[in-house]
Amino acid sequence: MPARSSDTKLIGLFLDMLAAEQGAGPNTLDAYRRDLTDFSEFLARGKTGFISAETQALRDYLADLDARGFKSSSVARRLSAMRHLFRFLVNERIRSDDPAAILSGPKRGRGLPKVLSVADVDRMLTRAKELTQASDASPSRRLRAMRLYCLLEVLYATGLRVSELVALPRSAARNDARMIVVRGKGAKERLVPLNEASRQAMADYLAASDAAGKKGAAPSKWLFPSFGESGHLTRQHFARDLKELAAVSGLSPRLVSPHVLRHAFASHLLHNGADLRIVQTLLGHTDISTTQIYTHVVEERLKSLVRDLHPLAEK
Repeated sequence: MPARSSDTKLIGLFLDMLAAEQGAGPNTLDAYRRDLTDFSEFLARGKTGFISAETQALRDYLADLDARGFKSSSVARRLSAMRHLFRFLVNERIRSDDPAAILSGPKRGRGLPKVLSVADVDRMLTRAKELTQASDASPSRRLRAMRLYCLLEVLYATGLRVSELVALPRSAARNDARMIVVRGKGAKERLVPLNEASRQAMADYLAASDAAGKKGAAPSKWLFPSFGESGHLTRQHFARDLKELAAVSGLSPRLVSPHVLRHAFASHLLHNGADLRIVQTLLGHTDISTTQIYTHVVEERLKSLVRDLHPLAEK
């Protein structure tokens, strides 16, 4: 069997394992598929494949990524995918050796997440609310504005991943709902509380959406339905709408994304004294080390307190 054909089959087996044994979601599987397909195409140019590749071929691939201008974080991610793949091949006795075992990846500085201030988020919420009340807006435009306002309120109130947010079921908008059940990575479920503003935004949007729907048509099971393949609003669509809102709110669209608002949720909670373990639970992080990146907010606050209030601090 040609190397490329064999690699494609092995990628499929590897992804099946990730889905079945580790509960990997569609986004994770797509990322692995892209990374490993690119790796396979590189190996094919050297007339080899996953089964016969030597360690030097892997080093050459990492060098090629660097020459193509990949960031160190991206190179490290590709190396991680390669390590997982070859470990799988060894465990399945498809290979007797692991050519990735002795590779070392690029050193990565731990980048701090971009964070919007409370005032920035408030500006966006205020502007989004104003758009829902525009007197000259058509019914369809007003409904889109209400959807965006609802998405923004819920995202900042809960810190959901964007994939979790756009896939919320219609039942999340129940009037008596104080918490929602969220299905996160690996199909793990967690409870996330709602505040009054997010509950009201969902109720208002759902009422407007129902009023605009076709008579006799069965309502969608999704809170944010669309005509696409998934049946609900896509992450990309929401991200575009959010950047447009940032622009009309006087913020740089480059600095605003759904993930940045998730960062804002976590950072603002910690800044106001929330326990790190609570924030970990709310974000759905399996490992607290993932959540600890947000502690830079607390550290900076402590530094500023010492600098400003300590009697012996330099003035």
